Amino acid sequence: MSEEAATDQTQRSDAPTSERKVRVGLFVTCLVDLMRPSVGFAAVKLLEEAGCIVEVPVQTCCGQPAYNSGDRNTTRAVAEQVIDAFLPYDYVVAPSGSCAGMIRAHYPELFHDDPNWLPKADRLAAKTHELTSFLVDVLGVSKVATRYEGRVTYHDSCSGLRELGVQRQPRTLLASVEGLTLVEMAENDVCCGFGGTFSVKYGDISNAIVEKKAENIENSGADTLLAGDLGCLMNMAGKLSRRGKTVAVRHVAEVLAGMTDEPPIGVPAAKAR
Repeated sequence: MSEEAATDQTQRSDAPTSERKVRVGLFVTCLVDLMRPSVGFAAVKLLEEAGCIVEVPVQTCCGQPAYNSGDRNTTRAVAEQVIDAFLPYDYVVAPSGSCAGMIRAHYPELFHDDPNWLPKADRLAAKTHELTSFLVDVLGVSKVATRYEGRVTYHDSCSGLRELGVQRQPRTLLASVEGLTLVEMAENDVCCGFGGTFSVKYGDISNAIVEKKAENIENSGADTLLAGDLGCLMNMAGKLSRRGKTVAVRHVAEVLAGMTDEPPIGVPAAKAR
């Protein structure tokens, strides 16, 4: 971390320190924007209920697909746009451990040899959080006022778990949801096989991994599968559907916000009725 970023981080606490509402820039993510906007609206609701001012600046991809494919030039061009758009905010929050992990863990690596951009990348990384982690660890939220009937199991997505330490936080919030019973599946912290471009490059391996994940979901006895990353959820929903299973698949933010009117992921609206 650069000296400028270290100074910036020292001067501000990791939690709000005054009566002023914190200003949060919501990093919506590509998949949420294009495939499941309800997750973005759920994130806004949760953040506003926690006392935040939420804004959604003009934004683009976090750059992870290009980064994982080895295209550093494109990644840097995309990352510079993200840094410029989000640096003015007190915090940056994403309903995705994958995208938050890209900004927090990999932006400083990406600009490690650039004295002009590294301080900015460091500052942005220091204030970027996954949604449930931000609510629990930064804002101190421990419960939500909502209800969801059913037995739920939770998949710990790789980036959120391994890059950001997101595991306890969603379970803390889910424990406060009335009517919800959390049942842990076997190997809940094992990859679902998506991995972004991994599932494209190594389709056979990806399919074998998600096949095992689907078995663990089914064997848990849960009627709903939750996770914090839409890519993982779409991958698992697709496999469960192809296996003829009726497990409802949702982003954890939708349940925590009480916004479950939308059909589960992968279920057409007409069929949901």
